[in-house]
Amino acid sequence: MRLPQLTPLERKVVESITSKEDLSEQTSLKEIATENNVSEAMIVKLAKKLNFSGFREFRTSLIHYNHSEVANLHSEIEPNDSSEQLLEKVFRTSIQAIEETLSILDVSEFNRAADILFKAKHIDLYGVGGSATVARDLSHKLLKIGIRAMVHDDSHTMLMSAALLTDDDAVIAISHSGMTKAVIEPIKLAARNGAKVIAITNYAESPIVQNAHVVLNSTSQGSYLLGENAASRIAQLNILDALFVAIAKKDLKKAEQNLNKTQQSVQNLREY
Repeated sequence: MRLPQLTPLERKVVESITSKEDLSEQTSLKEIATENNVSEAMIVKLAKKLNFSGFREFRTSLIHYNHSEVANLHSEIEPNDSSEQLLEKVFRTSIQAIEETLSILDVSEFNRAADILFKAKHIDLYGVGGSATVARDLSHKLLKIGIRAMVHDDSHTMLMSAALLTDDDAVIAISHSGMTKAVIEPIKLAARNGAKVIAITNYAESPIVQNAHVVLNSTSQGSYLLGENAASRIAQLNILDALFVAIAKKDLKKAEQNLNKTQQSVQNLREY
């Protein structure tokens, strides 16, 4: 999540350390510095930039992670992989994204998001590309329980909608990179108008976060072919599914009544 904030050299060093298969408590700071042709001071500075107290804590934490069950779920797709191998790799990468997203989700932020959405007079969802697909899934679920939420996937309509929002309203902005300008500009306007902004992104220090009242982070490791976005969408769908349930629970009786109404209307249409 912090890689985009690093310099190219820093990122190269981090990737070298995290991919080091023989990393152990005996691996010295000098060894890491020598392998990467950088100074020991730079390694220590880099560890602190990643929010560790120093190299030792970084090393210990990485070793602990490498021995966890989820660490080895992801593996790169290779040209000669069979269909069985492809299926396993794609599914395991998605499982890893879900497990790791669950481990980093801030429950207090999640609860704040559910409260905001439950109390909101109007809900807008902003996203482009795959993020818009994720937004539509939540909009569909909310409609089932009687909550109308509008999805906007065009920069112009996002801005038009944001201009009309008030402090009674809420926005869910979905952006894997957190750098999508088409989403960032509208949420700036929405926030200025008093609307509560909930950001769902893979990067905790991305620009989208600067204008959000609540941040829910997903995390994923992608492959060369799939990119990060594919697994990230699975994790984001799970975040939004959990939000949907949390909102419905706040007035379960009403949610069940509206659910019965919407299901019955669909059933009548099928029979017709």
